[in-house]
Amino acid sequence: MPVQRVLLALLFCCYFGHTQEQKIYGKIVTPQQSLPIANASIRIENTELSTNSDVNGTFSLAIPPMENYIISISKNGYEPLRLPFTVGTKPLDLGTLFLLKDVQEEITTNLISLTDSELENGEEQIDSNQGLLQATKDIFLRRAAFDFGQAFFRVKGYDSNQSIVLFNGMPMNRAFDGRPQWNTWGGLNDATRNQSYTNNLAQNNLTFGGPLGTTSINTRPSALRQGSRVTTSFSNRTYSSRLMATHVGSFSDDKFSFGLSGSGRWAKEGYLDGTLYNAYSFFGALEYKPNIEHSYLATFIAAKNKRGRSAALTPEVNNLTSRTYNPYWGLQNGKIRNSRERDIFEPFIQLNHFYSGKKVSLTSGFFYQNGYHKRSRLAYFNAPNPDPTYYRYLPSFYINNRIGADFSNADLARSGFLAQPQLNWNQIYLANKSSTQNGKAAYVLLNDVQDENILGISTTANITLAPQLKLDFGANFFQHSLQNYAQLKDLLGADYHLDIDPFSNTSNNTLSTPEVKENAVFGYHYKTRVNNLSGFMQLSYSFSKWSAFVSGKLEQKTYQRTGFFKNERYLNNSQGDGKKVNFTTYGLKGGLAYQINGRHLLEAQGLLSTKAPTLQNTYINPRENHLIVPNITSEKITSINLNYQLRLPDVTGRLSTYYTRFQNGTDINYFYVDAGVGSDFVQETITQLDRLHKGIELGFTFTLSPQVKLTTAANFGNYTFANNPNVTINFDTAGAEEELINLEGNLDLGKAQLQGLRLAQGPQTALSIGLDYRDPKYWWIGASANYLSENYIQPSTILRTRSFLLNPDTNLPFADATPEKVETLLKQQPLPSFYLLNLIGGKSWLIKDWYISAFVSINNVFDVAYSTGGYEQSRNGNFRQLQEDNLRDNPSFAPKYWQGFGRTYFLNLSFSY
Repeated sequence: MPVQRVLLALLFCCYFGHTQEQKIYGKIVTPQQSLPIANASIRIENTELSTNSDVNGTFSLAIPPMENYIISISKNGYEPLRLPFTVGTKPLDLGTLFLLKDVQEEITTNLISLTDSELENGEEQIDSNQGLLQATKDIFLRRAAFDFGQAFFRVKGYDSNQSIVLFNGMPMNRAFDGRPQWNTWGGLNDATRNQSYTNNLAQNNLTFGGPLGTTSINTRPSALRQGSRVTTSFSNRTYSSRLMATHVGSFSDDKFSFGLSGSGRWAKEGYLDGTLYNAYSFFGALEYKPNIEHSYLATFIAAKNKRGRSAALTPEVNNLTSRTYNPYWGLQNGKIRNSRERDIFEPFIQLNHFYSGKKVSLTSGFFYQNGYHKRSRLAYFNAPNPDPTYYRYLPSFYINNRIGADFSNADLARSGFLAQPQLNWNQIYLANKSSTQNGKAAYVLLNDVQDENILGISTTANITLAPQLKLDFGANFFQHSLQNYAQLKDLLGADYHLDIDPFSNTSNNTLSTPEVKENAVFGYHYKTRVNNLSGFMQLSYSFSKWSAFVSGKLEQKTYQRTGFFKNERYLNNSQGDGKKVNFTTYGLKGGLAYQINGRHLLEAQGLLSTKAPTLQNTYINPRENHLIVPNITSEKITSINLNYQLRLPDVTGRLSTYYTRFQNGTDINYFYVDAGVGSDFVQETITQLDRLHKGIELGFTFTLSPQVKLTTAANFGNYTFANNPNVTINFDTAGAEEELINLEGNLDLGKAQLQGLRLAQGPQTALSIGLDYRDPKYWWIGASANYLSENYIQPSTILRTRSFLLNPDTNLPFADATPEKVETLLKQQPLPSFYLLNLIGGKSWLIKDWYISAFVSINNVFDVAYSTGGYEQSRNGNFRQLQEDNLRDNPSFAPKYWQGFGRTYFLNLSFSY
């Protein structure tokens, strides 16, 4: 016993001696006026040690003696400061430390303005990359969002539905396609600037997250910079001018704080011809903090966005026109009128309660949203196609004639197209008023409308079980109701429209008269309900140089369709409630991190989960019937990330490698096909689809001097189809009875030979090098040179099934369709590689209490022409047709491409008080 007591005493003394601490202290001020900066965050990197500066800007920390500490000082609106130091045997005075106004934040805010309106290729969805700009300081992700994003680059090749966006802890992903709807708060950059991003599979204390990571947006006014700010912008991109005003304040001894923000963005037409832009946004938030532990928040956001859309074009049309050409618009009474406009208005209100105790934090919320998505289009019935780029109106139609080239009519077609390359509204009105129509519309302008109603509740708890052990868990329930219908927007001079399907001569709704007037609901009308209940739990542990976490989730999702029309083609399967579709999914992920010496960090993260198919890919043809994809299953996701983090005083960055496999996916497409199995409008259902994403990404920042920084970023990816999926097609005009549809309208085409083909997910190789200079007199300039390649168009699936080989005349394979010829004909080609040079610069002034900043950017300085993506057309659905078409100089059904912007500019002026 005496020996044991002596040993214990010695161990205690050794431990006490080892953990003796010394104090470091200092003061944080502004460089111009030496004003103290209160509530700045002071953190000792790679430790749990942290504190905040007081009202005088002073701070102190007790730290164990150790070499190679790095102190990190940060505050919203200021540039972070990192300093290396060593604690000896005496207290250390760090002296007066200066925090500079955050130029990078100013740059980021303006880059957001450039990217928050860009669309993904042809999908009319906002790309998630733009959220990365404001939510992270990772140099690779910033380059991915701004520089690579010009070519619709996607991080790791993932769809944006693999990311999660949280608004005050509540998910904002849509039930229809799983993607975050950034337009819901578009234009409110000041109000939503308080963001954080959890990269990829890393832990997040508010949600399980997605493979692409989690963006958390905090709208609490107490977390926003107080004061007023007015911003005006000018550009030649998607909008030409913008005005935004924001004010954040407090009253009643700071117990109440509030934020107000509004913005407008306008363009008669953007960079692409005929693409109008009108957007108005409003933000209001009120926060009540009765004490230091509790906070209550009410947030209201209303953002309306209306814009003209553009089309992908064949090389023939591109060669006849220009990169800004858009066939969707024409002049009417001297004014631009676009036939395809998108109109979104989905205001929402959110109520939150936040509790922050010593060991427990709670975040709870209630969410309600109601609004609409409208997409207009021009429909025609037993009348010529009004699209000026329709293949029969182009020179290639006459040159590619099977009985011989007709150069005379080809020249006439070329002259006619060049004389009238736009939509002819006057001709459409004349056709509708023709005496042969007797008041019946040959053309109508309609809106495809989706009215969405969302109700949700959520709660999350964060518990500190021990200094090194933390537990996070939460649950949320959301109920979505999506009502879908066609609305007759404009009869275009006619008296009425006859709601009859022109291909089968059947009624779209047997419950009402087929004659419909303007503003009437016609064509289709149904509702889908989605109930989504999910919960997660996460345990994290950190000790010395090691840290680890493990997280799990469970989710229950239910879909149900209700039809309001009784479609004559599907009398027994269109009206009333369809059967419920249920999916129960799970997720498991974990991570391990090891600090080598405080400046080098290794991380490994893994994910195994299942994900329910989106509503978009569950019903085969929901506009007309209840049919569900046969044997539909949840998608399986397996992912691994390995990261190396470097944090030297003059060099910071990350090197990562990733591997993700998506299995048992489902995809539904709609198009007209002329194949060996018949010619018709079809719904193509792809099931058991596997995709593989793997690659390396890196981003490093080198501080060459206090004024000069060099940045590098690169992605070397390989995104491919990993198997040969099953393909089934459903014919639009199959018949009226469910039994007939099952027997004749549903055709199994077997496997599609897709394995090894590249996915159309943007450039898979991307390189960037940038140089930034910041002058002590508060002006800055930067340049980035970027190289993008390995970008592929979307391959046609039906062309790679057995139907492609069948001769429609004999229903037997073509004799000359050898494997070698088929492989050559369907060989996937990448889009041309290209370089882009981007420039940014700015200047700021502090005049008394006013902060004024100017920002300018020039993208694609050398006006490089490039394609951002495209897709193969499926019209030539058999070997003979495609072979004959491809032998011509201008194939009639060549792939269609989206064109990138040429040289564009953005100028921004802001005034803050």
